[in-house]
Amino acid sequence: MTSVFLKAKLHFLRVTSAELDYEGSMALDLDFMDAVGIRPYEKILVANRENGHRFETYAIPAPRGSKTAGLNGATAHLGTIGDRVIVFAFCHLTDDEARTHQPRVAIFGPDNALLRQT
Repeated sequence: MTSVFLKAKLHFLRVTSAELDYEGSMALDLDFMDAVGIRPYEKILVANRENGHRFETYAIPAPRGSKTAGLNGATAHLGTIGDRVIVFAFCHLTDDEARTHQPRVAIFGPDNALLRQT
């Protein structure tokens, strides 16, 4: 048996774009994804701190160093440029794996500058 645990969190990213006419997903700077181990096309949960919306989508890679956190497709209705969002990824772990598991967390400041990570 496995249980679901937090794998990774990008905390307080600022939305940099909202493109309605797109097939969907959330574009994330590859540096952000690498910082916490989120893989391209991995399922993510996004919580918008500004309006309370929560939605599931998948991560697509944006160019390294771009500081991109872009809402695409229908998710563009759930946030605006400048909103602070939290991006979560989860994993399934056995009881033995869960005993030592530590999620990877990156916390961001103004202009999506990485402040610290664990």
